[in-house]
Amino acid sequence: MATKIRLQRNGRKNYAFYSIVIADVRAPRDGKFIEKIGTFNPNTNPATVDLKFDRALDWVLKGAQPTDTVRTILSREGVYMKKHLLGGVTKGAFGEAEAEAKFEAWKNNKQNGLAALKAKDEEAKKAETKARLEAEKKINEEKAKVLAEKKAAEEAAKAAAEAPAEAPATEAAETPAEEAAAEQQ
Repeated sequence: MATKIRLQRNGRKNYAFYSIVIADVRAPRDGKFIEKIGTFNPNTNPATVDLKFDRALDWVLKGAQPTDTVRTILSREGVYMKKHLLGGVTKGAFGEAEAEAKFEAWKNNKQNGLAALKAKDEEAKKAETKARLEAEKKINEEKAKVLAEKKAAEEAAKAAAEAPAEAPATEAAETPAEEAAAEQQ
């Protein structure tokens, strides 16, 4: 029986979530399968893969053919690297302990690279947040300056409106005083 390692779609509309399954070639995409070996969630950043490594390696060694997407996933997870190293062991190029050491070195290197990418993304986010904050401060300062000018103009207009109103009041007060002084004379 020819077997394939492929994705089985789950999830709701516009939010796909996949199971990585071993299925007969003739079975439909979301139909009957032999074994579920993991999940793949492309909705997260980076995409989340939960894989039963040993079972995936076992099926690849048995000859199950993965689809293109699953081949990429298995390659990223290291299944094909492990298969390659086990091939070297069977040919006698090196021992099993050396193969395991090479695989662990490869895995650590990959994890360090992912950690560096994650740190770089976090640094970029911090820089973007800082730039956005600086731009917002600059805009707020400009708005405060415009508001201060507007308030100063309003105060000047209010002062100008009050000044003529005070002048007649003082003239009116002076006029009765002048009248009183005139009457006393």
